[in-house]
Amino acid sequence: MIILAVVSIALFYPQYFISVGDFKLSRLIVPLLQVIMFGMGTELSLKDFADVLRMPKGVIIGVICHYTIMPLVGFGLARLFNFPPEIAAGIILVGCCPSGLASNVMAFLAKANLALSVSVTAVSTLLAPFLTPLMMKLLAGQLIEVHWQVMIWEIMKMVIFPIIAGLLFHYLVRGKFKWLDKAMPIVSMGGIALIIVVITSAGHDSLVQIGGLLILATLLHNTAGYFLGYWAGRLMRFPERDCRTIALEVGMQNAGLASGLALTMGKLATVGLAPAIFGPLMNTTGSSLASWWHNREPKDS
Repeated sequence: MIILAVVSIALFYPQYFISVGDFKLSRLIVPLLQVIMFGMGTELSLKDFADVLRMPKGVIIGVICHYTIMPLVGFGLARLFNFPPEIAAGIILVGCCPSGLASNVMAFLAKANLALSVSVTAVSTLLAPFLTPLMMKLLAGQLIEVHWQVMIWEIMKMVIFPIIAGLLFHYLVRGKFKWLDKAMPIVSMGGIALIIVVITSAGHDSLVQIGGLLILATLLHNTAGYFLGYWAGRLMRFPERDCRTIALEVGMQNAGLASGLALTMGKLATVGLAPAIFGPLMNTTGSSLASWWHNREPKDS
């Protein structure tokens, strides 16, 4: 509800979310993303990484599906809809990013395998500095100029370093300041909302021109991830809980990271447009799918 509200506000009143005086609000995106990733790190522990060793097949298949299905579907949709190059590159960029943080919450609500979900999110995120630039260079290199070395460093700054700091916080400080533990999820939620409102405002004109088609392409991208992820698990003869997990892990992307990368490219209003749509959309579809599964006990439980 909060995400849909901020998108609506940004569409109707974009002029208020572009700058305050001489300060451009887009400069807040990377720091906010670092805070969100720090929050993710505080919720992780070494036990989560031990789960990777306990269920290696599920984690490997989940990560492989994530970094093949979503980039290739994004590439296919960008070609099919014949969007302008920078808009098309944004769709591909979303597909090349790691799992979204919300996938863990959705897996819990969907009665899926939560340990597997956290493990796939963690591994796909740690691999992002290498796989995201590589996939972008291969699939979007003809649409925009991709400086993969720069992208590696930007992902390290936006994702890896804050997560490491969050892990250290988890073991050194967590529990000593109860108010801070309670505040981090709220701060993360506020950060996500502010990132979305700033990006939507920046891309308002492009969104008005091709918004309908881009929303359709993004919806197809998102739902194809759920569908293909689920049936990839079925083909591998995974239990129902694991199939649900892989579906959510494949279909839900870290749209915030895609937005941050679009900003560092200097193309927030074009490349950043698909991530701005994908974020609210995946939270809506993911919540709906999780709720539907929540009322249907896994047959093999």
